[in-house]
Amino acid sequence: MPDAKNDNIFLVGLMGAGKTTIGRLLARKLGKRFVDSDHEIEARTGASIPWIFEIEGEASFRRREADMIRELTGQHGIVLATGGGAVLDPANRKLLAERGTVIYLRAGINSILQRTAHDRNRPLLQTADPRKKLEELLAQREPLYREVADLVIDTGRPNVQSMVGTILEQMAACVKERPGTAMNQTKRINLDVALGSRSYPIVIGSAVLDDAGLVARHLGSGKAAIVTNATIAPLYLERVAAPIRAAGHEVIEIVLPDGEQYKTWESLNLIFDALLANKCDRKTTLVALGGGVIGDMTGFAAATYMRGVPFVQVPTTLLAQVDSSVGGKTGINHPLGKNMIGAFYQPRAVLADIGTLDTLPSRELSAGLAEVIKHGAILDAGFFDWIEQNIDKLVARDPDALAHAIARSCEIKAEVVRKDERESGLRAVLNFGHTFGHAIEAGLGYGNWLHGEAVGCGMVMAADLSQRLGYIDSAAVERVRALVKAAGLPVVAPDLGAERWIELMEVDKKNEGGQIKFILLKPLGSPCVTSVARETLLETLAACTA
Repeated sequence: MPDAKNDNIFLVGLMGAGKTTIGRLLARKLGKRFVDSDHEIEARTGASIPWIFEIEGEASFRRREADMIRELTGQHGIVLATGGGAVLDPANRKLLAERGTVIYLRAGINSILQRTAHDRNRPLLQTADPRKKLEELLAQREPLYREVADLVIDTGRPNVQSMVGTILEQMAACVKERPGTAMNQTKRINLDVALGSRSYPIVIGSAVLDDAGLVARHLGSGKAAIVTNATIAPLYLERVAAPIRAAGHEVIEIVLPDGEQYKTWESLNLIFDALLANKCDRKTTLVALGGGVIGDMTGFAAATYMRGVPFVQVPTTLLAQVDSSVGGKTGINHPLGKNMIGAFYQPRAVLADIGTLDTLPSRELSAGLAEVIKHGAILDAGFFDWIEQNIDKLVARDPDALAHAIARSCEIKAEVVRKDERESGLRAVLNFGHTFGHAIEAGLGYGNWLHGEAVGCGMVMAADLSQRLGYIDSAAVERVRALVKAAGLPVVAPDLGAERWIELMEVDKKNEGGQIKFILLKPLGSPCVTSVARETLLETLAACTA
């Protein structure tokens, strides 16, 4: 009998994630037999799943499910769609991990509700508030799905053929060099930023840069211009350039000075100079290899060179991987304000190699954790809880913890961008901590504090302001302060002087009619956008600066 680990594919995920639909097509493509564990239980018992739940109870169903999982995973050459709760049993998780390639099909709550709205065969959703129930199930099961999965595939796209194609591509890319095994020990997570014709994939995992064809797949037929900086170039430039050249593209290498203080017109013109000198046309694809500064400037150059050429984000810092590479915000700084000159311009793809974080200085890693904390604080209280519980692992660069933190941050940001691509409303909430943070950066001079350091401190200040307005209690403020500190970030802001603080905060893209707009917590895990009385703001500045 062939090795079952090599032959089997197991699909896990919440009900309504598409396991049956995708599983059937995947099985046809691979010439395997499709099996649905719930359908098998119904066939064996002669009873429906809802009947078993109602008459025998969930515990009895889980025992039947465990028996079925044990039997089916012992077979070979199958694509198995498991029940949404199969991963709750540690024995099931062990069998799935040992006997096949496990693919987690992840779907958003809204998508699942649409797909299951009229389905009476979902006993766990027969409640007065199915959304709340799904949120509870996702919070309970998401860590278990990720624990067991070799691949994570977002099923937000309506095109099933495209999703199956992505699965097949990623399975091929993740085959281990050691014979007799099916998947790379490092998990590959695939997400999508759903923006219609401007949609693009996010690929997260270790050894992404070693996937020779991955970057090349997202290039057009023309030249490739890799924009990086003097720090990153010796580490990763040739590693990215070599497979692009091997794919037949001419590569132009553009190396800029490193640092926020170089996010200027002068550096932007160095990119344009190189593109023009090398006769780059509209078929040229720019590749941003570096952190947020490189990503922002490369994106802005792509948006404006010949009125728009394609670009790909290859972020090498945690801050860029969890935030700045996703969403299409591009630009440069002005002496009077950060990111005041730029454009919304989406990349072709975001390719995040977690391995690049191994060479990241500890201070830069902490700066990236600020944006991770931000995503939990404003839009996912459960994720905030998870960060608190795993902050030591994140600081220690545990790859699984980092992969989850990056993926969840990207999911949160991608959903906000989908709803508000050009920051006409909702997207402003992603600036939690940034009004204070940008003032710190400009007030001290760009480069003295890292962006993430300023944002981390800015979040503490925003939490303090939220409490003064009665939106959160002192315990929530302390949770934010303690987590920011545990991430290695400053929690006390520099004393710029009250008038200087206000002057700097008045130069902010969110402001309207001369009013400074703040993103605050109301409560932790839920944002609001508001202006505040000058007296209240002065109290926060006095309490949080030294």
